[in-house]
Amino acid sequence: MNTRGSLLLLAMFAVAPEMQYFQYQRPVTLTQPSANAASHQTCLVLDATVFAHAAPGHEDLRLYSSGTETPYAIRSAVPVEDKKQTIAPLNLGSRNGQTIFDAAMPDGHFSDVHLDVSGENFIATVQVSGSQAQTGSPETKLGSYTIFDLTNQKLGRSTILHLPESDFRYLHFAIAAPVTPQQIGGLTVDRVPQSKPRYVTVAEASQVVQKDHSTSIQFTVPANVPVDQIEFIPGAQPANFSRDVTVKVVPVATRAVSEDEVPQPVETSGNLLRLHAKQQGHRIDEEHLAVDAPWQNFATTNSLWTITIDNGDDPPLPLTSVRLEMAERDLCFDSTLGASYTFFYGDPALSTPRYDFAKLFIPEADAAQATLGPETMNPQYRARPDGRAFSEKHPALLWAALVLVVGVLGFVALRTARQPTTDQQ
Repeated sequence: MNTRGSLLLLAMFAVAPEMQYFQYQRPVTLTQPSANAASHQTCLVLDATVFAHAAPGHEDLRLYSSGTETPYAIRSAVPVEDKKQTIAPLNLGSRNGQTIFDAAMPDGHFSDVHLDVSGENFIATVQVSGSQAQTGSPETKLGSYTIFDLTNQKLGRSTILHLPESDFRYLHFAIAAPVTPQQIGGLTVDRVPQSKPRYVTVAEASQVVQKDHSTSIQFTVPANVPVDQIEFIPGAQPANFSRDVTVKVVPVATRAVSEDEVPQPVETSGNLLRLHAKQQGHRIDEEHLAVDAPWQNFATTNSLWTITIDNGDDPPLPLTSVRLEMAERDLCFDSTLGASYTFFYGDPALSTPRYDFAKLFIPEADAAQATLGPETMNPQYRARPDGRAFSEKHPALLWAALVLVVGVLGFVALRTARQPTTDQQ
């Protein structure tokens, strides 16, 4: 069956949305209404409450104005996971006591460069320039950067070069001692995203538990709520620190589900670093106060998040706050001047709507902003009638009838086998 036929078949059997079958509703407030046009593109931020009570994949989100469904598009600020590709160094060697090499950069704009440098306990200066050809082309100086490994001081390491946004075809590196050519394994780059990701707080805590040499924080996250990063807000002191972080996520079933539906626990690790110091004549200013959340897809269960900070023999970090955050997801629509809108969700029977508006959607830089009001139960709500076949509604009765039939047939067969046969002369 071709794609068009599949879509037609899907449309024939799709359940139609009706306001009375949505469990939840929220008023929409236009905070910046347009006074210069009859309609204007408007966007509102979807918060964690929506994901906790909507169907998986937000298939049941609907927007109504005066009882009429309003088309929309979802705009996601989720950063696209770019597969890291190691770039091998070219012309690697030594000159005038420095380690030098070139690198052929990928197409497009890039910023941060991660150098693969082996070894411990070093501080080095990296001079970087760029050009459009490997040789014979003018070079543009991009800056001087400090890389370090302060393992012996328990202050971590950083070999990231925060370059200005560039699109040079080649970069040229000169690294001062003590880094040698044998310690250079290559580099990876971060492509510049089209827009800087914005984040929405899913949960926040300021209470922590201290045990032995660790600090732990726990959160319970409802099913379907995405978490993309964990942000830590430490106090002003200590001025410098490096602490390893472990994040463990365990599913917590709130209803009876099959073993196949329960996802496995996931665990990941990261590092919190704050270093503002001058060492060996080098000025170091580096901060990493957020770690990526482990990938997880707990669409059927809540999840228990345990975040553990390893303090070693140092005093615990004074944390002002720890936040679970999700990348911002916006719902955008064309608002009509003077119209009021209500947002509905909570009907798992629905499938994702297919709007021309979403297919042709182009974000506008001056889109008006809207906000969602508090969530309330839909006063019109009633359960959607069960449209399943009788056998699907009552599988136990079907099995009981099958067992009864098999029993009757077995009894008849046994009676027949025990009846005496008459020999014919």
